[in-house]
Amino acid sequence: MEISGATRVYALLGDPVAHSLSPTMQNAAFRALGLDAAYVAVRCDARHLGGLMETLAAEGGGGNVTIPHKEAAAAVMAGTGNVTEPVCNTFWGEEGELRGSETDSAGILAALDRLGAPRRTWCLVGTGGSARAALRAARRVGALVAVRSRVAERAEGFRRIAIETGLELADPAACEVVINCTPLGLSERDPPPIARADVPAARFALDLVYRRGETAWVRAMRDSGARAADGRDVLVEQGALAFERWFPGRVAPREVMRAAVRFALD
Repeated sequence: MEISGATRVYALLGDPVAHSLSPTMQNAAFRALGLDAAYVAVRCDARHLGGLMETLAAEGGGGNVTIPHKEAAAAVMAGTGNVTEPVCNTFWGEEGELRGSETDSAGILAALDRLGAPRRTWCLVGTGGSARAALRAARRVGALVAVRSRVAERAEGFRRIAIETGLELADPAACEVVINCTPLGLSERDPPPIARADVPAARFALDLVYRRGETAWVRAMRDSGARAADGRDVLVEQGALAFERWFPGRVAPREVMRAAVRFALD
């Protein structure tokens, strides 16, 4: 793929980003459709987030935002006067304006559907931007939610957010589905995001983290009898929806994107 002055540039903004397969996936999609575009991963801190988003969008590109900047990206969008969700993971330019949206919740629902998980009681582990997206997914299907966090104050605050958005709370021990919304698992040395004993009723586990060979938590949950999957299906669906924001009227080549991710991880 040749890069020129006319190439539209898209970027993943976050920290860390070196592990991300978004560039592999999106560049495969660009090549499949013959688009003059390139996608790169850019490690950044919150101070530079708004400037990077605005510059990329102004030059005809856009991108995605990942941990830990999804809530900060929403604040950037609020500062432009364009209404957005409490978290933002996708941005682009439109009629000279910076636009943003959240595609993670649709990705979570798609992954849970592929797993065959019910839409009744979910335990969300974590309280950051990914957990906010999981809350949006739960609200869309009417699931009850429980919240677990290593920090009790954050868990309590997140429960209040869930209630304020119209969700009913569940008992973690009674939840059928458990979703890891933390970055734990990126390293094989990470502790599990939640102990199996804390979610004894869980028959389905979705880890929003993905890595070669799956995460240790996914393997452990599967060994304990649960149906479990890592975040690769979330990655593909949220990325496909982002692609369709960047290129209105185009249908994202989901199978091409899925194949690129699968080849990189298997």
